[in-house]
Amino acid sequence: MLHHFREHCIYAEITGFRSIEFARAEAFLKLNRKEKSQGVYVQFFNAQLIASSEHLVFAVLNALEAFKNKTNISKSLAMETMLYASAQRQIQKAIEFLGIKTPSKEMAIVVISENPDNVKGMLAYVSSILQAKPDDSVLNLTKEKIIKIQKAYSITSKMLNAVANMQDQERATVNLVIEHVALLSTQL
Repeated sequence: MLHHFREHCIYAEITGFRSIEFARAEAFLKLNRKEKSQGVYVQFFNAQLIASSEHLVFAVLNALEAFKNKTNISKSLAMETMLYASAQRQIQKAIEFLGIKTPSKEMAIVVISENPDNVKGMLAYVSSILQAKPDDSVLNLTKEKIIKIQKAYSITSKMLNAVANMQDQERATVNLVIEHVALLSTQL
């Protein structure tokens, strides 16, 4: 789904892919790093640890704010988004935590640019490289995925109970992950 961050004059496509071959994704990343696509940033994520598209929307927004306020950790908007999505301050830890890995067949993707046509073009290019069509349902939560996310983000039952009193466990999990994302900007 294409999101428009009006305040920053930025567009971001947040979606996913199923049944991908890791080697193809890795080849794209290597090629994209070499070509340095002007003004288009692409980041892949382990879809099993993404708590809905909302999780990535907040990561992109926080990354944009970090660049605006000159508090960014990385030099790349794509990597800054990875840092926020993973709630990590170190690039290597963020990649280890939320990057795609060999056995993975599902991934989430964020494509960012000032021009929505560039976003659409890059997404089409990624689709052709991966030989797969975008699938937003990869971002949906399942019971198994919620358990993985809670474990990965150290979300305890006590935290869930504090947040879930008016919400279901799925909504509480999303809110707690987003809280982790937001708290990264307060850590120095």
